[in-house]
Amino acid sequence: MSNSMSGQLKRFDAYAKTLDDFRIRTTSGGFVTIISSILIFILFFIELKYFLTTDIVQVLFVDTSRQEKMNITIDIKFPVLSCNYLTVDAMDIAGDSQTDIAHNLFKTRLHLNGSIIENDIVKISLQPLMKLNSTKLNNENMETTTKSDCESCYGGETAIQKCCPTCDDVKAAYRVKGWSFDPSGVQQCIREGKTMDTLGTDNVALLNEGCRIHGHLEVNKVAGNFHIAPGQSFQQHHVHVHSLKNLRLHELNTTHLIDELTFGERFPNQINPLSNTKQITNAHDNGAVLFHYYVKIVPSTYVFLNQTQLITNQYSVTKHKKAITNLFDSSDHQLPGAFFTYEISAIMVKFVEQKRSLARFLTSLCAIIGGVFTVSSLIDGFLYRGSCLLHKQTELGKGT
Repeated sequence: MSNSMSGQLKRFDAYAKTLDDFRIRTTSGGFVTIISSILIFILFFIELKYFLTTDIVQVLFVDTSRQEKMNITIDIKFPVLSCNYLTVDAMDIAGDSQTDIAHNLFKTRLHLNGSIIENDIVKISLQPLMKLNSTKLNNENMETTTKSDCESCYGGETAIQKCCPTCDDVKAAYRVKGWSFDPSGVQQCIREGKTMDTLGTDNVALLNEGCRIHGHLEVNKVAGNFHIAPGQSFQQHHVHVHSLKNLRLHELNTTHLIDELTFGERFPNQINPLSNTKQITNAHDNGAVLFHYYVKIVPSTYVFLNQTQLITNQYSVTKHKKAITNLFDSSDHQLPGAFFTYEISAIMVKFVEQKRSLARFLTSLCAIIGGVFTVSSLIDGFLYRGSCLLHKQTELGKGT
């Protein structure tokens, strides 16, 4: 019974075996076997490496999140423009405006070779008014203090701030009033050496240094813009104004290098088009060029393997530049500098990390081994038959 069943099973054997006595081993066959084995090993290693990576699945859907704020990280260098010339402003369609300064930003003076001027990192504060020291705040008789303790704000006094002990206090008070600020007649600025004369053409040192602006901006998650431009900025009758007194076009070379510009946190393999880019002005532009970046922000969510989520943004950008030939042209109210106008898309992209399928990995391995083995068998058969035919022709030639 067992022999008959064994015989029946032999009829279904699709892998018929040849006798060892009829096997012929050739040099070409050995060469093909070695090459095919190496190829199988290489393809196996590539497939294993691919299997060990994380698969990223992308999903598009309408953004229904209610994030009220958006964090912008910037790191921009102006190699030949002094920090004393530059101001940072941000505004949006909701009506919020951050004038002259921005959240958690730092200005660092640079030499022309890019190195940092030692001990000169200045933090920029968003407070519209400089806080008085605690002694003055607690002094109920502030109005009766001596002149040396309570210096004039030169018309910028308010019920909250009646004294301006520093040049920055006077400047902040003028900004609240919406007035243009000229420090040339302010005793606090003269005492601190911050008059407009120190920002003019006579100060050769400022023309031989650059500036790095780096840090974070916190803005509303609506369409808006921010810019880095020369001149003292202030709001006047709901109009954003830059005072360019004593500034000259040849002093305003707006060549800049953007080391980083991100809208939110970075996620793995994120591409930011403006990071590590540079914009260089041409010689015929005299350096004073308006660089305008139109940014389209796409809200994004990144889900890691451990199911933690990172809500951030990606963006695309279109660039435009224009040479400024006259700072005081009444028909053209544009300034040299770097301007970033951004809009937010209603579509959100969701990236989900997933492990790759083990079944697909095993299927790929079978396909690799079977495919290479089949192709190598065909090549070996072709070489063997070719050599046999050549051998027969050689023997026939000798026989004749």
